[in-house]
Formats: sequence, structure tokens, C-alpha cells
Amino acid sequence: MRRRKKLALIISLLAGLHAVVLGAGFFAPYDAAAQKRELPFAPPMRLHFLDERGNFHLRPFVYPVVPRRGSYTGYQEDRSRAFPMRFFVTGAPYSVAGLFRARLHLFGADPPAEVFLFGTDGFGRDLFSRMLYGGQISLLAGLLAAGLSLALGLVLGAVAGFYGGWADETLMRGAELFLALPWLYLLFAIRAFLPLQIGPAQAFLLLIVVIGLIGWARPARLVRGVVLSARERDYVRAAKGFGATDIYLLRRHVLPQTFGVLLTQAAILVPQYILAEVTLSFLGLGVGEPVPSWGNMLASLQQYYVLASYWWMFLPGFALVPFFLGYSALANALHERVKAVLI
Repeated sequence: MRRRKKLALIISLLAGLHAVVLGAGFFAPYDAAAQKRELPFAPPMRLHFLDERGNFHLRPFVYPVVPRRGSYTGYQEDRSRAFPMRFFVTGAPYSVAGLFRARLHLFGADPPAEVFLFGTDGFGRDLFSRMLYGGQISLLAGLLAAGLSLALGLVLGAVAGFYGGWADETLMRGAELFLALPWLYLLFAIRAFLPLQIGPAQAFLLLIVVIGLIGWARPARLVRGVVLSARERDYVRAAKGFGATDIYLLRRHVLPQTFGVLLTQAAILVPQYILAEVTLSFLGLGVGEPVPSWGNMLASLQQYYVLASYWWMFLPGFALVPFFLGYSALANALHERVKAVLI
């Protein structure tokens, strides 16, 4: 029971994180492409509860930032005007799951003030909004690529383990070859053969296919091991003796035993594939501007003056941390559950 509660808690926390990112249109105050060119690299804005007279306000408020006089890069708060934070405000339109348009946002401020909780980038775009929208690309790439790898691993591993012989030898030697290859350099090599100038949607699909095709080997080997064990069980042999077809045996008795291993592998692969997408986009080989992803948002750090002067540009990298910790905890919890079932 304690193990089940722990697993439920981890899944709930991960589901909450994914809901925030996938619901970026609601949680982000601005559109990812909206620019305020007069405020490039503006620092994160502070939420205030005490005004200039020392009075406490239950509703937080912000002071607008303005360029510091005599400076090209510095900013200061304009304390002559205070703008209270508003919740459930009407703002820029966004699409909800591609089904309908909405304009409701979780928070914002009265015009002309704008709230830049995490500051802005070089084009004056709100970093907090872009982090949420960029997370959609990175997370979906990880989830879909992991699904592709697991589907291939399930099919190829089941064929190798159930039928054995030349199919087993061929597929497992191929799996060993893929496991021996260095992932990152292989991704670079494959991406180098593809056109550099492609649209964001095409780049996203190519990322999923390339990453997913490379990672099928480990799930396939694990599935093969489970299938090899399952096909020798007495009830499987009995069903085969009564004339059950191979498809029936696989669907009814063998493949259900692989689901625990596949779930554990999914929890391991998703963060790896998110990191692969971030790496490729950081190096300019993945999804490019103006569509945000955590990788291309970090790409500006390749410029030394950004790296040295604007610490808030590191924040998209920190967005990876809770997801990596969550998936790591989920993988451990699933592994313990699978072991308990097997024992």
C-alpha cells in the first residue's frame, strides 16, 4: 500500500508539471512570439507587497521597468506608477488542443504594464511565456520519440524472443550494434544528411523519427528476455498444445508480461530524449526560431556577453530539473513494483 501511494504521488506531480506546460496558453501571460523591442534582456520583475510608504498590499503589484538613463543595457523600476497583478485576465488569443480559441490567462497586469517574471530575451520576448511554450516542444518530442522506440522495441523484441533462430540472431546483433554506437555523434551524423533549412514542423517530426529510431535496441533486448521466459511457462505451452495461434499466445499470454518493463523503460527514455532534443536544438540542428524550445532558448548562451551578463537566460535549463527528478523517481518506483510482482 505504501509503495502504491508513493507511485500515485509521483505520477500526480508529473501529471501536474505536464499539465502546466501543455496548458501554456492559459498559464503564460503573453504569446511566445510577442516582442517588446524597447526592452531587450530586461531582468526579471519583482512582485511587491509594500509600497513606497511602507503600506502592505494583499494583492501583489509590479513597477514597470524602464531603461536606465545613460545606459544601453541597464534597467530600473519606475516607482511613480504601480500596477496590481490581476488573475484570470483576458489577453492574447491561443489555441486549446487545436479545437477552439481562448483568451483567458491565469495572471497579468493592467495595460500598459507588462509582467516579465523571468525577464526578457534579446528581442524583448517574455522568457516565462516562452519557457512554457518551449516546454511543449521538448516534452512532446521526448514522449513521442519514446513511444516510437518502445513500439519498435516491443515488436522486434517479441519476434526475436518468441520465434528465436535466425530472427533472434539477426535482430539481437543489430541491437548490439545500435547499443555500441555513440548516440550523440550518431544523431549529428543523421541530422547532417538532412536539409538545414526546413520548417519548424518538419524539424520537429524529423527529431522524433531520428531519436526514436536510434533508441529501440535496449527496450527490444529487455522485451526479448521477458518473452523468452514467458513462452516457456506451462500455461503458454498448454495453450499452444490446444491449438492456440501465435498471435493469440502473444496477445493473451506473452505480451502483457512485458508491460511493466516497458513502463519502466518509458520513464527512463523520456528524459533522455528530452535532453537529446534540447542538445540538438541548442546546437542549431533541431527546432529553430521563432518556435521556442528549451534547446534553442539556451542557444543564446553561446554568445559570451549573454553568458556573462544575463543570468536569467539560464532559466530554461533549470526547467529540465523537476522533470528529470520526477521521471527518475517514477522509474525507481516502477522498477520496485515490477520486482515485487515478479517475486
